[in-house]
Amino acid sequence: MKGVSMPMARPANFDHAVQVATRWVHDVAQAFPTEDSEFAFRALRAWLHTLRDRLTVEAAAHFGAQLPELLRGTYYEGWNPSDVPKRYDSQAYIARFAQDAGISRPDVPKTAAAVTSGLQ
Repeated sequence: MKGVSMPMARPANFDHAVQVATRWVHDVAQAFPTEDSEFAFRALRAWLHTLRDRLTVEAAAHFGAQLPELLRGTYYEGWNPSDVPKRYDSQAYIARFAQDAGISRPDVPKTAAAVTSGLQ
């Protein structure tokens, strides 16, 4: 009906995707521990992107296929498959992770470890 606004119900799989992604972010937050879900999401996103960009296209696609739907979108956000794998030393990795997560460089090792722990 033209001009009539009707509320649309979300498909159940949307709700499930949100629940799964929220659980992953919560698990990462618990590994710190923190209640700051925005920080936990930034840290998770930085972890995913720094890993993704170091992998070959085939390995990145294989890993991405195993992620929950909403986090798969985060994982692929900004990805340029023609520009991977990126090779950089530990200092460049730390700089990239710190910038993406919005943290200081000295906080990268414990943040990356906490994200890894939360995902296990």
